[in-house]
Amino acid sequence: MGRSISYLFIGVFILFAFGCQNSSETEGESVESVVGEQVDDFATRLDLALASKKDWYEHWVSKTGRFTGVDFELMFADSLDGFEMPEKNPILENDPLFPYQIKHPGGNGTVDIYSYKVEEQDENGNPYLNPDSEVAWYKADGMKERLLFMGPSGMFEEGMWLNEDEFLVLGYFMEEEGYRPMAWLINVNKQILEQFRMKRVTKDYEKESYLNQKIKKLELS
Repeated sequence: MGRSISYLFIGVFILFAFGCQNSSETEGESVESVVGEQVDDFATRLDLALASKKDWYEHWVSKTGRFTGVDFELMFADSLDGFEMPEKNPILENDPLFPYQIKHPGGNGTVDIYSYKVEEQDENGNPYLNPDSEVAWYKADGMKERLLFMGPSGMFEEGMWLNEDEFLVLGYFMEEEGYRPMAWLINVNKQILEQFRMKRVTKDYEKESYLNQKIKKLELS
């Protein structure tokens, strides 16, 4: 009798362990499936964004060759700190950078990706490129939220609102292998940042070339 109970216990334990293993495998496959769907969805949306930002796309095509959204892979996803501070938008209508402000589609202020990078330094008002870059959201209520910041290892070159909640930033990183196009997707409602990178690099790229092309009224070099 005791031996039968022991065998019964062992059999139940094996079935339980096998069930847990199957559950873990199923859960892992489910998570991978969700992540895969999210990446595929981003690729489709990035293709639409690149069609809208043809100048940036063609600029990089001349260096990397033709590419689409599927050539970008997710590096990581992280939460934003959501820190705000009272600061009104310093870029007024008479500022040469005013035309490059990116208005929120719902009227909640503007996003600025150039004024931190391009500073007027000398007595003649000639622009100077700050080694760091910032993406800042100046909200309608007079608050400022820093969405992205990067040191001299790269640059934010282009941006657009995909909808009232999501802002897309395009730019590049400098790596040992060369210059790599990057994309950052920011959900300002959920406070989530996703960083994507292109699967190829180019060694031949002038750091300020796109900004010089984009901001035609200013000489940056």
